[in-house]
Amino acid sequence: MTGPAAPDPLLQMALRVEQDIFLVRQRGREVAAAVGLEHQDQVRLATALSEVARDLLRAVEGADVTFAVVVDAHTGQRVLRVDLAPVRPLPDGRYEPQSGAVARLVDMLGVVTDEGDTVVRMSRRVPAPATPLTPERLAQLRTQLASSAPGTALDELAAQNAQLIAALDEVRSHRDELEVLNSELQETNRGVMALYNQLTEELEETNRGVVALYAELDEKSVQLRAASESKSRFLANVSHELRAPVTAIMGLGRLLADSASDPLTGEQARQVDLIRSSAADLLNLVNELLDLAKAESGRLEPTWAEVDLRGLFGQLRGTLRALATRPGVELVVEEPPAPATIRSDEVLLAQVLRNLLHNGLKFTERGEVRLRAERRGELWALSVTDTGAGIPPELHERIFEEFYQVPGATRVGGTGLGLPYARRLVTLLGGTLELVSEPGRGSTFTVVLPVGGA
Repeated sequence: MTGPAAPDPLLQMALRVEQDIFLVRQRGREVAAAVGLEHQDQVRLATALSEVARDLLRAVEGADVTFAVVVDAHTGQRVLRVDLAPVRPLPDGRYEPQSGAVARLVDMLGVVTDEGDTVVRMSRRVPAPATPLTPERLAQLRTQLASSAPGTALDELAAQNAQLIAALDEVRSHRDELEVLNSELQETNRGVMALYNQLTEELEETNRGVVALYAELDEKSVQLRAASESKSRFLANVSHELRAPVTAIMGLGRLLADSASDPLTGEQARQVDLIRSSAADLLNLVNELLDLAKAESGRLEPTWAEVDLRGLFGQLRGTLRALATRPGVELVVEEPPAPATIRSDEVLLAQVLRNLLHNGLKFTERGEVRLRAERRGELWALSVTDTGAGIPPELHERIFEEFYQVPGATRVGGTGLGLPYARRLVTLLGGTLELVSEPGRGSTFTVVLPVGGA
């Protein structure tokens, strides 16, 4: 919807007889050219105007035609507006052009009521690059249009013929271009089809290779599962077979060191202590191998229950305080924030945290090893932080491989099974085991578990 009409129309004329249709068309084209419409838009406006004028002359015996430049209320652009006020009322107050294509020639065409008068209105936007239509410029155009003499119907017919010839030449040019494009398109289509056929053949060949690869992967997967099961059975059998003699060695060591037995010399007592210590390390290794075999074979099932983290942390504080034997290392177990409950397996969770704390105490020469709990929405984050040597980023995943230990001067005794087993247990409990560490800044292992269990 455009704004109000300009105070002074550019041009006004009457449409009463057949010959006036040619004049309206001619003057419409002159006004369009004067305000800066492009040639094609001039022709479109003039054509639409002549068609509407013919319809109104037949239906209501003519109209008063007004040309004006106004500002569109929505876009702020200047538009050339043409109002055709019918001499007699429109039938049913409506107007539909005889040709449906007329409305596509202009930006707007319809019946509007302006200050109580019903008019047929059409408009076309004035291009932005056109000469600015200042009040002085509009006044100049009014004078110019008023002084120009209208041509005859023959002149307008000649102009229409020239426009028609130009349009036919343009259509012929477009047709020639279209033929060239069609020829190029056909050639392109042939190339595309050839490429499609080639790609289809290559895809079929690739698919055959993928199918063969999947078949090989399935076979390898079966072999790996069989090898994993064999390894688990081997570890379980070896662990069971070793546990009895190792336990016997430890028992014999205790008997030898018992005060009720024959007294030992200092050297003998030292050797017996060495035997007992070695047997204890071997028993730990056997137990870890057996636990790892159970976890890998899926025979380890969690016993779900509500776990009080405060009680669990207190138990860990008491059992592991004796391991912090280095004078420069302190074991700190923070009290978990209330409510400190989680649905988990208390035994397995204690094993994981005990393993992480034991590692921290083992690899920390000075400073502290700290256990703390933090609630993160529906998750618990249980972290063990030490002030040890730290682990290089490239080894963060390797330390979770079985039997792998970080090389270096701080390397101490161990089996290299604790962390892999801890990660498997955390996964079994429905959580993740995360590591943040760098050389010289210590390490933080964080067990992240859901509050409600897996």
